Amino acid sequence: MQDHAQRVDVSDTTNQTKLTMISELMILGEAAQAVAGVSGNITQAVAGAAAAIGVGLIGSKAVEAVGRNPGAFGNILTLGIIAMALAEGLGILAFFVSK
Repeated sequence: MQDHAQRVDVSDTTNQTKLTMISELMILGEAAQAVAGVSGNITQAVAGAAAAIGVGLIGSKAVEAVGRNPGAFGNILTLGIIAMALAEGLGILAFFVSK
């Protein structure tokens, strides 16, 4: 009788171990889904910050260029607007790609 009781204890321990492993895998799966959502948000934040920094740098360099050569204002304005549009376009594209 004692041998049978020991076998039952071993099988119960094995079942508990299996259940523990399954629950750990489920928790890891939920964590992976959460990380995937967070990484998409981080990507969007970096894309937005990079686009804003790019536009700021373009604007500051355009102001410097006009300060050096006021006669080239029209050409600098045109190139600055085009460059800012491209920087913003890449930022918007990154928003769509990250999701």
